[in-house]
Formats: sequence, structure tokens, C-alpha cells
Amino acid sequence: MADKKMVEEITSMDVDFAQWYTDVVKKAELIDYTSVKGCMVIKPAGYAIWELIQRQLDERFKEAGVENVYLPMFIPESLLQKEKDHVEGFAPEVAWVTHGGLQPLQERLCVRPTSETLFCDFYKNDIHSYRDLPRVYNQWCSVVRWEKETRPFLRSREFLWQEGHTAHATEEEAQQRTIQMLNLYAQFCEEVLAIPVIKGQKTDKEKFAGAVATYTIEALMHDGKALQSGTSHNFGDGFARAFGIQFADKDNSLKYVHQTSWGMSTRLIGAIIMAHGDNEGLVLPPKVAPIQVCVIPIQQKKEGVLEKAYELRDRLKKTCRVKVDDTDKSPGWKFAEAEMRGYPIRVEIGPKDLEAGKCVLCRRDTREKTEVSLEKLEESVAQLLDTIQKEMLERARAHREAHTYTAESMKELEEIFSGGSGFVKAMWCGSQDCEDAIKEKLSVTSRCIPFEQEKLSDVCVCCGKPAKKMVYWGKAY
Repeated sequence: MADKKMVEEITSMDVDFAQWYTDVVKKAELIDYTSVKGCMVIKPAGYAIWELIQRQLDERFKEAGVENVYLPMFIPESLLQKEKDHVEGFAPEVAWVTHGGLQPLQERLCVRPTSETLFCDFYKNDIHSYRDLPRVYNQWCSVVRWEKETRPFLRSREFLWQEGHTAHATEEEAQQRTIQMLNLYAQFCEEVLAIPVIKGQKTDKEKFAGAVATYTIEALMHDGKALQSGTSHNFGDGFARAFGIQFADKDNSLKYVHQTSWGMSTRLIGAIIMAHGDNEGLVLPPKVAPIQVCVIPIQQKKEGVLEKAYELRDRLKKTCRVKVDDTDKSPGWKFAEAEMRGYPIRVEIGPKDLEAGKCVLCRRDTREKTEVSLEKLEESVAQLLDTIQKEMLERARAHREAHTYTAESMKELEEIFSGGSGFVKAMWCGSQDCEDAIKEKLSVTSRCIPFEQEKLSDVCVCCGKPAKKMVYWGKAY
């Protein structure tokens, strides 16, 4: 019974998806709640996933010519006020520092919700000539947004992220960098997280406060809801004009820089859970699994079993992240725990396996078991990790395709969303009135105007006027 109970503690995702998610993050020991409302402790198992995301994303940044910097976490109120749209966009979520020690501050300081204004203040003194450009900087940090409703990883008052902030001599260069980073994000999600994404532009209503254009990657979760997984913004020269960031061009004339910003956060851990997890717990793609292989000795008190398990670990650790579960729990309990924690491969080794010179490999994603000879263990594990990574992406893509619909009328749109969730492709006239009407009536938002456009019909799904763009609509986190 003890083995069974561990899994029963997770609510089935079909019964209550939100509760299933909370159960998984708690039972797999990714987070803990704290005395600070809306803030979480990221425990070692959760932080190790973030470290793997950070390391692999940072490598890609550096290949793309990005340099890391670090700016203060406090922003003077006067600085935040300089870009009108920007401050209006963030005002409801800002946390303020009013005292330094026992003394009231002469000017309130905001705890950064994002760092555009600080970067602008820095760039205005750092950039003088066309020779100083481009500036392609990124910082890894935490930000604070006073969210009303919070959920671990998906929305917390303080979260970890990276924010890139770049400055360029021309509009074309800025646009090129904006799209380059969006493509980098999309590739990262697919190749590392095994999550397929839709790339596109946000509508003006949904774009970042102060941006000329916002581009996004949208992923579909198990429950059919969309998750914005990364954004890239082109600021044009709006911030540069507000902050006076000018440079002497080759012809000696003074010009304003063109800026971009782009970010991804710990929300990606939530995406991994909701795109791949099942009723037994986490299912981690090998590239972000802190433990890729868990060796479980069966009848470990029998002579030679535990020693062999350690030997296999020592052989495997040259090529993957591996551990031995040598606790005194029953094998059934260990299997359930390995499944809950999402280890991609379980290696089972017992007395009979020792005699036969083999072991059993069990995949977490499909639960498929195969026997392999101990001689070929490293080779078999490496191949299986590659296969799991590839097939997890294929399954996630198949799930998205099965839950992507098209609607040519408001009635169709309504029918699809009343029956469940998913991505719905529909034509749009470009008017915010129609966008608002769809949101009000169906509680769905425009997710993006995809780069890959299709002409589903000639008219807007809402008002029947001539359509300008095909849009993905969905319920979102």
C-alpha cells in the first residue's frame, strides 16, 4: 500500500488541472511556500532545473554576441516617470521602498519590475559615438511585480529571469536583433525544453508598455491553455528620446539610438511541468533533467548488488547526470519516487540481472522497459536519452496540432471555446474593438499574429469587415 499511496497524493490532471500542478511542484520538491505572500522558495530540485536552463540559454546568448552585466535593483521614481507609457504599464505592480534604515527617503525607490529605465540611464552616459554601438547586454537577476493572484513559477511576486537590453545605430539593426533573439528563444524551447512554440507579433493592445512592437513565442499546455514563454521587444527610439541617448554618427550628426529588450523567466519551469507532466508527476526532458539516470538496486542487501549499482553510476557519470537510490525504501517506492521526480531513465539491477550480465532500462516518458547488456550500458543510455528528448518534442507537437482549431465566424469561435481550450486560428480586421469584444464575450485573448500567415477567409471573425491578419486566440496563464 505504501508504494501506491505516494502516487495517490497527486490529484489527477483530468479532475483538477490547477490542483494537479500544485501537487506536482510540492511533491516533487521543486518549491516551498514562504511567510512572504506570493513568494516561493525554489528548492534544490527546482533550482537545478533553472541552472540548466540558465547555462544553456547563456551559452546561446554568448554565441549571439551578448555580454552579461548587472545593474541595481532600485529605480528612483523620477527615472521611472520618464517614459509615460512604460510607467503607466507597470504602475499597478510596482513595490516601493520609502525608508533607508530609520530615515524616510527624499525620493521613493521602486524595486525593479524590469530594467529599461536603468539601462537607459546607463546608456546615456556610456554611448557617445557610432563606434560604441551596438551595445548588446543582458542581465540575470530577479524582479518584483506585486501580482494579485500568484502560482508557483507561473506568476510570483518575485521571480528570476534574464533581461536583454540592446542599443543600435539604426532601426534595421534593432529590428534584426529583436527577431534574432525571438528565433533564439524558439529554438531553445524546442531543442532544450522539447516544447514547440508559435512565433509571432503581439497586437498593439497586448504589446509591452513603451514598445513599438512586441514579438512572442506561445506554447500550448496539456490543459489547452496558452503560455507566453518568451518575448522580444523593439523600442524604436522612444526610450532614447525620453532619456536623451544620443551618439555622434559617421557624418558627425547627433542621432538617437534604437533599442530592444527581451526576456525569459522561471516561468519556463512551469511550462515544462504543464507541457510534459502526467498523473505520476514530472516528466523532464533529458537536457534539463538534473538527474538523467537513476540507478535502482533490487534486493540491494544481496551480495554484489549495491556494489554493481555504484559501479554502473561511476561508469555513467562520465557521460550523463546520474545517481543511485540506495535508501532503505522498497523498490516499488523507489520506482514511484523516480517517476514523481521525472528522471528520464531508471536503471534496474538485481541479483538475476547480475548473473545474466544485463540490466533493465525504463523510460519515464513512455514507461517502456528494455533489457540491455551491461557491456553496452553507456552507449544504450546515451541513445535512449537522445530518443526521449526527440520524441517528447514530437508528442508535444502532436498534442498542439490536435488542439489547434480554425473558426470563420463568432459562432464557431464560441462553440470551440465552450467545448474546451486550445489554439484557435481566426481572421481579424485589426480593430481593438473586435479584440475587446472577443475577450469580453469568450474570456480569451489574442495570443499572437503568427509570422506564418494563412488566409482562412476574407472577413473578420468578429465584425465581418475585411480581414487583415490571421490571429491565434486562446485562454492563457
